[in-house]
Amino acid sequence: MAEFIGLRIKRQGNPNSAPYWEEFRIPYRPEMNVLTCLNAIRENPVNARGEKTTPVVFESTCLEEVCGACTMIINGRVRQACSALVDNLTLPLTLEPMTKFPVVRDLMVERTALFESMKRVRAWIDLDGIYANLGPGPELAQHDQEKAYHASRCMVCGCCVEACPQFNSHSDFMGPAALAQVYFHNLHPIGRIQKGARLEALMKKGGIHGCGNAQNCVEVCPKEIPLTNIIGELGWEVTVHAIKRLIRR
Repeated sequence: MAEFIGLRIKRQGNPNSAPYWEEFRIPYRPEMNVLTCLNAIRENPVNARGEKTTPVVFESTCLEEVCGACTMIINGRVRQACSALVDNLTLPLTLEPMTKFPVVRDLMVERTALFESMKRVRAWIDLDGIYANLGPGPELAQHDQEKAYHASRCMVCGCCVEACPQFNSHSDFMGPAALAQVYFHNLHPIGRIQKGARLEALMKKGGIHGCGNAQNCVEVCPKEIPLTNIIGELGWEVTVHAIKRLIRR
């Protein structure tokens, strides 16, 4: 391994400024990940030409691929910076912010659109005080537990929507992450109470019909969630729901 690690980082001072590239060179240490490199630059913000510069702005929280905050494009592929080990990557490193969200600064983006999609599908289970004295909740069947487990691992990191060609500024498509949350919450015994409302949301503009089956999402998901299978099952459920709605009229 080289004595130094070269990094080429796409930077941007604010949401309205033009992006530019800046190169850095930091000492190599064994078992470094990309966040280690960015922290080294933050501690000593000097670029490869020896010029003082501003620290690179990025997001990170858990450092163990659980929170999803440190998503960025590393060597052309969207992934988590905390689990991207330098020893497994081609040098020099090229770091860029995700392209599907507005840049706040440098590698930090505004992911509001992703969370607005969650609101559209009611990606939660309504609970209040009336449930407090009802005792243990209903059991989840074993086969549903196994199905729900995969979707439960979603950390809303944004990798899937970054890779999805249908999720962009010209489309209303809500993206694979929101669809996975519908699948997960509809499997929950209490969540099933609002299953129809979630399926209705998928039938509206920007819903499941916006998926072009590119299958990029399943290729980049850091948790290996079977998103294409999930979307396929949801498509069948939406069809059944629509037929039942027509019959009831």
